[in-house]
Amino acid sequence: MILVTGATGTIGSETVRLLAAMGERVRAMTRDPAAITPPPGVEVVRGDFGEPGSLARAADKAESLFLLSAPGPRLAEHDEAMLAAACAAGVGKVVKVSAIGTGQNTEVKVGDWHLPGERAIRASGLRWTILRPSSFASNALRWAGQLRRGKPIPNTTGTGRQGLVDPRDVAEAAVRALTSDDQAGSVLTLTGPELLSVPDQAAILGEVIGRRITATDVPLEVYKERMLAAGVDPAFAEIAVNGSRMVAQGGNAIVTKDVERVLGRPARTFSTWANDHRTAFA
Repeated sequence: MILVTGATGTIGSETVRLLAAMGERVRAMTRDPAAITPPPGVEVVRGDFGEPGSLARAADKAESLFLLSAPGPRLAEHDEAMLAAACAAGVGKVVKVSAIGTGQNTEVKVGDWHLPGERAIRASGLRWTILRPSSFASNALRWAGQLRRGKPIPNTTGTGRQGLVDPRDVAEAAVRALTSDDQAGSVLTLTGPELLSVPDQAAILGEVIGRRITATDVPLEVYKERMLAAGVDPAFAEIAVNGSRMVAQGGNAIVTKDVERVLGRPARTFSTWANDHRTAFA
């Protein structure tokens, strides 16, 4: 039995789908079971990181854990609570989704959210694999509204480039780690095959939908003001601004071969992702 947390999200739902298609026994954990329509044969269980009893029930009789906690100031607390429940239930393996640069991008602090969980996993005695994906190609979906209205896409990272990774590649890497021990004890930095800036992404999306798309620079102070006005937690807004600044300065211009090494094929390009999701931008 493989317990998948974050089962309704982009990565978690794809991980559930892939595992179920392989015939694995899967238990999908979510705070609202009514909100998920799982593939046939998948067990759905209610679990809340803030309720230890629900985590114990979710982990009961599970053999492996896919650990995905939402970014935020309570991420470390959530990771440690789920890991404690897993250890108490006798789970033998954990695969955690972390973030690129964890423990390294000290000014950004996104990695700092993941660092306590990574350390706890290493010290747990379980077999473990840590996935550190770069920025997701699917983050481009936040521009869909502007593109459908014919507006330019906002750019908070200037000409800074990143090795954007397709979430499907992250899910496939997670499945490989969950169903074999080939990557046990590994920290995998998952990126796409190329470095792209927001203007690069705009050009690719323009080719996909058949019209010219432009990007307009947004000053970081304006970006922060917009997030706060939308009700974003101030700590999260500060980290988002720091992250954009770091990317703009070239701090995430990283490409690795880890996806290819684990999956035995090249990582998907942003162009492939965009073509597969073109209806979202039409």
